[in-house]
Amino acid sequence: MQSRKIEQRFRIIRMLVAVVIALTIAFGFVCFVSKTPFETMGNFLFGPFLTVRRLGNIVEMTIPLLFTGVSVSIMYSCNQINMASEGGFFLGGVAAAYIAVTFALPYGIHPLLCIIGGGFAGALVCGIPAVLYVKKGVLPVVSSLMMNYVSLYLGLLIINYVIRDAQAGYPCSYQYRDTAILPDLFSKTNVHAGLLIAVMVLILGYLYLYKSQWGYCIRMIGKNPNFAKYSGMNVAGTILGCQLVGGFVAGMGGAVEQLGMYGRFQYQALSNHGFDGVLIAILSHYNPKFVAPAALFLAYIRVGADIMARSSDVPVEIVYIIQAIIIIFVAAERFLEGWKHREIVKASRLELEIKGE
Repeated sequence: MQSRKIEQRFRIIRMLVAVVIALTIAFGFVCFVSKTPFETMGNFLFGPFLTVRRLGNIVEMTIPLLFTGVSVSIMYSCNQINMASEGGFFLGGVAAAYIAVTFALPYGIHPLLCIIGGGFAGALVCGIPAVLYVKKGVLPVVSSLMMNYVSLYLGLLIINYVIRDAQAGYPCSYQYRDTAILPDLFSKTNVHAGLLIAVMVLILGYLYLYKSQWGYCIRMIGKNPNFAKYSGMNVAGTILGCQLVGGFVAGMGGAVEQLGMYGRFQYQALSNHGFDGVLIAILSHYNPKFVAPAALFLAYIRVGADIMARSSDVPVEIVYIIQAIIIIFVAAERFLEGWKHREIVKASRLELEIKGE
């Protein structure tokens, strides 16, 4: 029990140390390219908190990351490298756009149907690589990447040839019906009701993975599928089920993003929300409980980088340097391993002394 607490504590320590190292290296880059490095870093670190609008931007950017972060956490907990959450997010948005444009439904039912439709589209995208793996042994990391492009071009086909508004002057769908739009929660920001749905997804995702029998099977299969199989677990069914659930969450995210932030579908390329979800899941160690702080941090540094780029001579790409460095240190299993081992040994000796052994 004591060693488990130390493991959890060191996960947080590793994350904080990685962030500090990344920001230090970023400051070095800023000093190299900027004439006013301290002012520039001040804009980067504190600029997002100076106005209500900027705080709102952080939350707005966080909402879709919560969906994709939970989605990837569920799928990866079963040790399935399914990258199709990107395509699931995109096609989920397309499905929601189609329902929002085509059907005239009462307010309340309309956005609900759009989100459910988006969820089923996402489940379809992420479920196909899972079926190919279970039935034919096709590696999901390959087939899921291909599914992203299938989703992209299928979605563009629907947008450009089925619900395209020819009068708009650029490639986009017709405007969504007013009954399908998610309302804003706060004035002076675009923070919408999708935030409440995202919080529900976080809670349900955590309960599903860590407080249910299905979640236990998912995590056991992820750690040792052979042991799980000999224990009587339905490995193939569990793998397929968790990929469908993860895809459904990603598709919901795409739908919520469209109904909350846009009046019509305007994407002409993949949005990278699904790939950002992989980053969020890595930072949170595939635990939905930690997805929210990881998503908030990523949104915060991106808003800060945008402010820095607009107010100084430092490019916004510095945020990708920070992201890459953090991932390197978090993914490095041996980072701070010696310190953690010494703490575990010390705690074990102390426990033995207390027991009189």
